[in-house]
Amino acid sequence: MDFGFSQEQEMLRATARKFLENECPSAFVRARMEEPAGVTDEFWTKLAEQGWLGLVYPEEFGGAGLGFVDLTVLMEEMGRCVMPGPFFSTVLLGGLAILEAGSPAQKKEWLGKIAAGEARATLALTEPNARWDAAGVTVAAREARGGFVLAGTKLFVLDAHLADVLVVAARTAEGKSPEDGVSLFLVPKGARGMTVTLLPTMDQTRKLCEVTFADTPVDAGALLGARGAAWPAVARVQQRATVALCAEMCGGAQKVLEMTTDYAKIRIAFGRPIGTYQGVKHKAADMLVDVENAKSLTYYAAWAADENAPEAALAASMAKAYVSDAYRKVAGTGIQLHGGIGFTWEHDLHLYFKRAKSSEFTFGDATYHRERVAQLINL
Repeated sequence: MDFGFSQEQEMLRATARKFLENECPSAFVRARMEEPAGVTDEFWTKLAEQGWLGLVYPEEFGGAGLGFVDLTVLMEEMGRCVMPGPFFSTVLLGGLAILEAGSPAQKKEWLGKIAAGEARATLALTEPNARWDAAGVTVAAREARGGFVLAGTKLFVLDAHLADVLVVAARTAEGKSPEDGVSLFLVPKGARGMTVTLLPTMDQTRKLCEVTFADTPVDAGALLGARGAAWPAVARVQQRATVALCAEMCGGAQKVLEMTTDYAKIRIAFGRPIGTYQGVKHKAADMLVDVENAKSLTYYAAWAADENAPEAALAASMAKAYVSDAYRKVAGTGIQLHGGIGFTWEHDLHLYFKRAKSSEFTFGDATYHRERVAQLINL
């Protein structure tokens, strides 16, 4: 049984690592953290030229037509450098939502633009209730003048201030279950009655926004998929985005492990490297176990997503439950083993710890996904 990556996937990994080491060093990340945009047009254009913005979109819509495991390889490398910018929100939230629920015309219009770097998108799902399930969707969409009018507030919307189009989950009707009556709408940038406010966050590499709709009109053509039947598509987007996020977290955890072990070999205390002391060795070993277990669960979840396996949802929640804890623990231990220098803002470990904390709660923390695992195995 072959558990390895293909030659093409290893080539993608090597290419991505070299590109990101050159184009996205920590100085670039820190500069983007201080800016509202979080990305430069030049960097975004280079991502498009690499073909990464359309990596998993079908070729008929301007993408590369590669699989989800290929995307996992790329996300892991992006996690190693704590890459800022709207890649995740555009490709894995807004773009995947259009791919899952859109009509052929909607896919052709938007996915090609996203792949070419000409448009950015995001998914407006969560609200002040902070729920990730269908019951959390309370923004109302009522019929008016041949289209719809949106009213309500979306919170923690990733990169909404940069998006040319927002895919908004709204409730068009009340059904027998919370999943009934959820619809998706394409809302363009600058729509009347829509206000986007950038929020202060702990992790400045991720830009979160509040989006309010004050009777925002959208035409009937803005509806993605069938009215009131969008939740299965939203759930698939969440599932796949969760796995991609886990891959990014694995890349960050791996980089923290490497930084820590390298430091333990050169930091001298009491006449010898700190890595020779048992206490440091054991903590480093625990970090390695966490990283390798996180990778195993993530790769399995990526394979299940690629194959549309029956256990794909279970695998995604298993991965997120473990990786949420693992990345936070690894980043925290890395700071501890670096000692005093690890607590200074000048050291890059803070970038990884901040990303670990923000990623821990995105799409639900470990507690949320353990509960989902229990539900999925009928407990």
